[in-house]
Amino acid sequence: MAGYDRSLYQTYLSQVPMFRSCSEAQLDRLAELGSAISAATGESIVREGEAGDAFYVLTSGNATVERGTHRVAQLGVGDYFGELALFDDAPRNATVRAESPVSMVALERNAFAKALDETPAIRDALLHGMARRLHELDARV
Repeated sequence: MAGYDRSLYQTYLSQVPMFRSCSEAQLDRLAELGSAISAATGESIVREGEAGDAFYVLTSGNATVERGTHRVAQLGVGDYFGELALFDDAPRNATVRAESPVSMVALERNAFAKALDETPAIRDALLHGMARRLHELDARV
């Protein structure tokens, strides 16, 4: 809990599509499970091909997302990555590298699973949020 602004992190979580259906109390529970971490300029935060075990939200700095040798996205404060790692340890599909000193909050799969077991309503809200996101993506096609 120490090392980051939990209420700000909760606000960032509320912007993530799969968490949008969560109540304020549910978001607060998830926010309290986060860990503050940092990365130096040029450091890889996650690497393409490695197993994922955490979801990240940037709280300061900038990072790039690279697939192979191609830069595919730029991340800044409030941006997030790795949400699928909360459910599956499939290999990361990209490398995320710090472009400047970066501070983040990480939510690890084990802590997330514990929250789902303790509060089944979070699981229901996540499923609702994910279904809504799939409907949004389907409407684009």
